[in-house]
Amino acid sequence: MKTIVKKVNDIIHDKEAIDEAGEILKSGGLVAFPTETVYGLGADALNEEAAAKIYEAKGRPSDNPLIIHIAKLEDLAKIVTEIPEKAEALASAFWPGPLTLILNKASCVPYGTTGGLETVAVRMPDWEIARAVIEAGGGYIAAPSANTSGKPSPTNAARVLEDMTGKIEMIVDGGEVSIGLESTIVDLTVEPPQILRPGAITKSMLRNTIGEIIDGGKEIGTQSGPKAPGMKYKHYAPRGQLVIIKGEPRAVAEKINELAREKRAQGFTVGVLATTESAYLYPDEQVRIIGTRQDDASIAKGLYESLRSFDDMGVDYIYSEAFAEKGMGKAIMNRLVKAAGHAIINLTKEDK
Repeated sequence: MKTIVKKVNDIIHDKEAIDEAGEILKSGGLVAFPTETVYGLGADALNEEAAAKIYEAKGRPSDNPLIIHIAKLEDLAKIVTEIPEKAEALASAFWPGPLTLILNKASCVPYGTTGGLETVAVRMPDWEIARAVIEAGGGYIAAPSANTSGKPSPTNAARVLEDMTGKIEMIVDGGEVSIGLESTIVDLTVEPPQILRPGAITKSMLRNTIGEIIDGGKEIGTQSGPKAPGMKYKHYAPRGQLVIIKGEPRAVAEKINELAREKRAQGFTVGVLATTESAYLYPDEQVRIIGTRQDDASIAKGLYESLRSFDDMGVDYIYSEAFAEKGMGKAIMNRLVKAAGHAIINLTKEDK
């Protein structure tokens, strides 16, 4: 299969490319396209055979549910059995935007899209190009991140092409995404509602809209299927072993430099994830600056591309500073911890 790439700058001047993407989707094909979070790999969500192609292209376990993307609020009613008041409130406050709602699915949604569950995950992306592709494709597009399952999600079309060339029909190149981490996921089929995956829509933002909400999203064992993407399987991981170091900044830098020296002495290549504030502390290492601690959004946007760049370099070990788990920092640490396979070194006073 030849994968075509079409640059789309706006939906008016590039309507022909968007229409072409829509025809591919309506015929059961796969199209990658940009959203504000990451690039998604789209298929007709109501076509079980089309949804199955997503799993095949990504190498994704079949019990890992897909998120259905819609372009208009009124389209939600068709794919769920009911829209609770809290769902209406969240959709009104945050759609279009990086928020996914889990509701009870309607019969028209195939189990091949929901990972065998009676619930369905839905969001409306805050990216005009994305919504145009969704509408052109029939209005209901399942779209997990457009990468090989388990790898860092793509934030630009070039990274999609690396993983998906020859596996999908088309990539809509809309440039760099604006957020860089996947959407917040909220389960509204339980009371109080649960956050199954943190993202740019934070817990305090959600609480201010609907009242009580709790953190859920604990790792799901192999006995049962995950209710949302990212809950059961290894995600976001580079090829090299990532290790997170937590503690006082100067002690963290000393520990990272110590570990890096040990690995280099053993013949391994080493990379460090740092911020603009701390990069100077690692003079002997290959450092990727992922952003500034003054702006968590910059760190979120730079995380996946930094991990991908270490893959390009063939780095064996990656050491990362930790980040405060508040606001957007909670989402950043969620992705880092999963990418590291929970490999964390906590520096106590005795360790310093």
